[in-house]
Amino acid sequence: MAVTFVSFLISFALLNRVLNTGRISYWLGGWQPPWGIEYVLDYLNVFILLIVSFIAFIVSLYARRSVEKEIAEHKITTFYSVYMLFIAGLMGMTLTGDLFNLYVFIEISSLAAYTLIAVGRKRDALMASYNYLILGTIAATFILLGIGYLYMVTGTLNMADLRERLPALYESNVVLTAFAFFTVGLSLKLALFPLHTWLPNAYTHAPSVVSAIMAATSTKVGAYVLLRIMFTVFKVEFYLEVVPVTKILLVLSSVAIIAGSVLAITQTNIKRMLAYSSVGQIGYIVLGAALINQTAMTGSLIHILNHAIMKGALFLVVGAVVYKTDIEDISGLRGMGKKMPYSMAAFTIAALSMIGVPLTVGFVSKWYIAMGALNAGMWYFIPVILLSSLLTAVYFWRIIESIYFKDGETEPRTAENSEIHNPKSTIRNRDDAPLSMLIPTLILAGLCIFFGIFAFLPVSIAEKAAGLLLGGL
Repeated sequence: MAVTFVSFLISFALLNRVLNTGRISYWLGGWQPPWGIEYVLDYLNVFILLIVSFIAFIVSLYARRSVEKEIAEHKITTFYSVYMLFIAGLMGMTLTGDLFNLYVFIEISSLAAYTLIAVGRKRDALMASYNYLILGTIAATFILLGIGYLYMVTGTLNMADLRERLPALYESNVVLTAFAFFTVGLSLKLALFPLHTWLPNAYTHAPSVVSAIMAATSTKVGAYVLLRIMFTVFKVEFYLEVVPVTKILLVLSSVAIIAGSVLAITQTNIKRMLAYSSVGQIGYIVLGAALINQTAMTGSLIHILNHAIMKGALFLVVGAVVYKTDIEDISGLRGMGKKMPYSMAAFTIAALSMIGVPLTVGFVSKWYIAMGALNAGMWYFIPVILLSSLLTAVYFWRIIESIYFKDGETEPRTAENSEIHNPKSTIRNRDDAPLSMLIPTLILAGLCIFFGIFAFLPVSIAEKAAGLLLGGL
């Protein structure tokens, strides 16, 4: 808790520094880039760094009781060590200005993530971790090949240096191949449909704390890396004049938004439902970026923050329910509004935000993306956003209806549902989660409303970051 809190304070101080004095460049070992490794802080990655450090702190506040419940005692120390390694990897991915250094941090965070998923008591977690390991290794290989090809033709690994050298080589088959490897590898990492197959099982079978931190940070940092390479290493002109990859991403993101919502409706396990929901929400981030205008890009960046807050809150509530009742099945949540009123209130606020109700953060990012689609002359993406919001309302409303408007009788325990329904589920009224779990959850739920009302606070930073990515387009 102390380390993540100090990291958050430092991130906040760095944000203030960047807003006041501009870009920060740090040369490791005093070696001047492009020869040495450079760490860079600008409007974009300081925004992401603050999100990662804040969520890491909130989850560490929440973790103790949940970890004791879901992880064997002899593995707890290992869990916290690997948790810190995972956060360090994500922060390194965010900070570095060197492509190979980026790959190293991707591997650090990925190896830690595989371990975090597998460390729980569930046997299925091992298979989920192994599946993620295989696909993650393929993704990392693609990314490394892309880095190697760019180094082959430019002789540099520094992102800013690559940005200056690549335009003369845009027509090169080596550069085009490198970009293809980057796009596929990073799409796998951030679980863009249809390369999302590792994500549902990983989120479902991992310990609740791991599901929360990965859903709130891991795929968001993956999205940041995709945006960084697409719009910093390469320039906007590359997509407008050479490779129309944004048209492909527009189609894939639209399918992701609808398919994620449809698949979420069909789920009976609440963790799996939230996992498929994440597939749809990742589609929003990619859609906003692929529209290539400042309004939509601002919506995309804001959605990285908003989804981290919303999905973090939802998974923390699910973790609290698992802690108190061992229930993960949606049908087992009947009447839970009376038993765990504060946790369910947090769930409801985050769910309304996911739907995009005005005065919540979910509305803000959807509004910016929709306005960006209009500005780009692509109004036909607005019905996609509206349809997804309606589908989101369907799968969240059935849970809200169940927890508030149905009694708390659970189904009889059978062989099929023995892992879902537990005698412990008949908890007494008003037996909410411990304060150590409840307070972090309520903080995230409160931020869903706070940033929905005072949206100008994150939007002001996201607009500057969007302008930076698009080069004043």
